Amino acid sequence: MISGKILRDAIISGANNINNQRSRVDELNVFPVPDGDTGTNMGMTIGASVRELEALDDNCTVGEAAKTAASAMLRGARGNSGVITSLLFRGFSKALEGKKEAGADDLVEALKKGVEGAYKAVMKPTEGTILTVARVASEEAAACGAAEVPALWEVVLTAGQKALDDTPNLLPVLKKAGVVDAGGQGIMIIFEGMSKVFHGEGIVAGGEAVPNKAKLSTENAGKGVFTDDLMKVEDIKNGYCTQFLINKNEGASAAKMRAFAESNGDSVVCIEDDDVINLHVHTADPGKILSEAIKYGYLTNFKIENMHEQFLARQKQGKSLEKQASAEKKPDPTAEFIYAAVDPDREYGFVAVAAGEGLKAVFTDLAADAVVSGGQTMNPATEDILAAVQSVPAKTVFVLPNNKNIIMAAEQAQKLADRQVVVLPTRTVPMGITALLNFDPSANVETNTINMMAAADKVSTGLITYAARDSEFDGKRIKKGEIMALENGKIVATSNDLIKATYRLARSMCKKDSSFVTIISGCDVSDEDAEKVTEIVKAKCPNHVEVSHIRGGQPVYYYMISVE
Repeated sequence: MISGKILRDAIISGANNINNQRSRVDELNVFPVPDGDTGTNMGMTIGASVRELEALDDNCTVGEAAKTAASAMLRGARGNSGVITSLLFRGFSKALEGKKEAGADDLVEALKKGVEGAYKAVMKPTEGTILTVARVASEEAAACGAAEVPALWEVVLTAGQKALDDTPNLLPVLKKAGVVDAGGQGIMIIFEGMSKVFHGEGIVAGGEAVPNKAKLSTENAGKGVFTDDLMKVEDIKNGYCTQFLINKNEGASAAKMRAFAESNGDSVVCIEDDDVINLHVHTADPGKILSEAIKYGYLTNFKIENMHEQFLARQKQGKSLEKQASAEKKPDPTAEFIYAAVDPDREYGFVAVAAGEGLKAVFTDLAADAVVSGGQTMNPATEDILAAVQSVPAKTVFVLPNNKNIIMAAEQAQKLADRQVVVLPTRTVPMGITALLNFDPSANVETNTINMMAAADKVSTGLITYAARDSEFDGKRIKKGEIMALENGKIVATSNDLIKATYRLARSMCKKDSSFVTIISGCDVSDEDAEKVTEIVKAKCPNHVEVSHIRGGQPVYYYMISVE
């Protein structure tokens, strides 16, 4: 049996281990753009629990240690890998609730609940990722019959490492790059840190630089891997992701509602408490589901998304990873955003995520109530977004993440907020700007959600940045520091001339039906150069296209280009 102190120390040890080795995991990223590094995101997520765990008394129970860690991680979760990590540890909290000590069987159940929660959180789980590594480790642990925790954890490490080594065989993008999955490597490093304590070796010390011991070489990271979509749009049979709350009538049966949903769709998640049923289903006919659901109570918190459009947009977007180097330096969000109670006369409010004073001003001018500092150089935590949401005194708050690696953190904030939150899955700043421009104050929540995202999905985004590392694309070597032009997430050209690369990208993105081109200049571009680029783009584009310039001040990207 392990005590609460042992579990507390094990999680602290796992946090220290991943933070010591975060750069090792970051190097496994397979795209040369400055990115939202997986090791950094996972390290900051589990690291968010360390201070609260250290404050626990040595006499704490395993239930208290698990709950403290899970709560802190959920609010501190950054990036998709961080959110998934927080959900894995949420399983520990659920399985160990009320327990003073835990045995091997309890940890088996903790792993199982964590994996179940993580898989449920991902709309279409991809095998060959952190999910696979955690699942295989959990399944092997359940089957081994180990009676003691140290022996059980050896099985977890062995099975997890085997699954990690196999990730390139499950994901061709990894095999092509010659690396294992970064998230899978990260969770194994956390498990290894926990193992030290379970075996009585003490907590892994923080602040140590650990040599790279990756099973596969990372020298090929970034070589020609540009998409994680390994299926076809035709594979999506139930094309509408439908989610809502049923405020239950007396005698309403969640079991019956679940059965109806399962017979008319898939990916059904149906959770209930005393007052509501939370239903999630992928279906070909949302109207049919809603017509049945209204028999059980009145409906709220709708979210209906067209997954065919989402999938095609993701394919266009390709790999657009995010850099997080300055995340630790940003101020406490609670100091920036002051809590405000909901004003019953205020229907709508908006929270956007953006980096750069110019972009912050743009979103504020477009009626955003709060702008969270973040994006390509900084993935804000769930608690950052939550603080911003709860500073907006509206009954419904729309959140625009404006970066695909921030969407899951926003969705976790949505679950924690004390008011209705709608997360619009905007993946770029131009998408967020267009979504806000298409808000209609006279329309209801559902109509606005559909119309704003439909408009955002029509926007093409061009990015001018630099190569963060030496890499290779279509047989051509890209040198570190070289200018790269990306169209909807895919590298389309490289250059040593910033101005030439920018106007050529804008010209190539401008189609016959294009009406507007917006050039958004970054913090490393002078106003003089930005105006020069804008004038060249005006000259190169057809006369009917309106070209404008915004001083965005964003890091990482010299220019963002929006074409509508």
